[in-house]
Amino acid sequence: MNARGGALMRLRGMVRKESLQILRDPSSIAIAFVMPVVLLLLFGYGVSLDAQHIPLAMVIERPDANSASFAAAFQQSEYFSPRRFDSIQDAEQALRERQVDGIVWLRGDFSRRLLAAGDAPVGVILNGVDANQARIASGYIQGAWQSWLQAYASSHGQELTLPAAVEQRVWFNPALRSRNFLVPGLVAVIMTLIGALLTALVVAREWERGTMEALMVTPIRIGELLLGKLLPYFVLGMGGMLLSVAMARWQFGVPLAGSFWLLLATSTLFMLVALGMGLLISTVARNQFVAGQIAILVTFLPAFILSGFIFDIGSMPAPIQFITHVVPARYFVAILQTLFLAGDVWPVVLGNAAALLLMMLIFFAVLGRKARKRLE
Repeated sequence: MNARGGALMRLRGMVRKESLQILRDPSSIAIAFVMPVVLLLLFGYGVSLDAQHIPLAMVIERPDANSASFAAAFQQSEYFSPRRFDSIQDAEQALRERQVDGIVWLRGDFSRRLLAAGDAPVGVILNGVDANQARIASGYIQGAWQSWLQAYASSHGQELTLPAAVEQRVWFNPALRSRNFLVPGLVAVIMTLIGALLTALVVAREWERGTMEALMVTPIRIGELLLGKLLPYFVLGMGGMLLSVAMARWQFGVPLAGSFWLLLATSTLFMLVALGMGLLISTVARNQFVAGQIAILVTFLPAFILSGFIFDIGSMPAPIQFITHVVPARYFVAILQTLFLAGDVWPVVLGNAAALLLMMLIFFAVLGRKARKRLE
């Protein structure tokens, strides 16, 4: 048998060994296929950055036709769930008790000042404990006020004079559904968990069980050993990725504007980066518990917090923004959100893919040096 045939046979044997190990360990299957479903259902249905049905107190000191039409603008909006209060004191008490998140207050002279001078004030009090919710609610109230003013001016045969007319168009996510933003980014987090966490245990497991010494005395080479361990987990990770993309597309209705094949190619690249990180951790740490903890700290948490999956990188302090450049998930999240929502925007895809390719080469180069030192 020639050298090439012997290498293929050794590689096939190593792949078979790892595949049987995966089949005998239900936790690997659960991480690859059950965990993505749980995370997607949790974030797809349970986590939303949209503000809808905000509980709002409406205080109208002297009800009339004008104040009634203004209140109707909030009652007909999907963004608010208004409740009537007789006095501002009762509304403030409800705000303190977290029964409502804001107050809209029309004083007794609202209609008189509206008809006389056109400068009728509208009091707005918001709960600022959740600053993001308060900013969103403030914007919605401003929008409802402007819409009502335009309708009021039109009904009286007047033209509403504004210093500028704003015509809004939202690209890529016109419905402003946070689910369309969150679910694609979650695919990167899931692939990080599958690729890095599972492979972080494979070499450490051999050391703990005492089987590494047996592998060291076989004719298998270090490259064949690492490749044989990577291939089954690569297939497992790509299977989890396809499941996640299928759920994103058909369960949650997230559009896929770009090419599926481009998505598959960039996902393959990112999976290799995640596998490289996990295998490097496993090679350095000979204990499965330690390897798992390191994998969570240096792969999962940065992917969750520093990738732009939920938190905008541009809003982070400059030192933290600099740190995000060494987080592989940052580049893959940008690719995913672009392919799902905007399409094949080549400058974005190629730039981030190049960063992932560089990281993959670095991880596997370091892995080759570390593994050779460990197994000699």
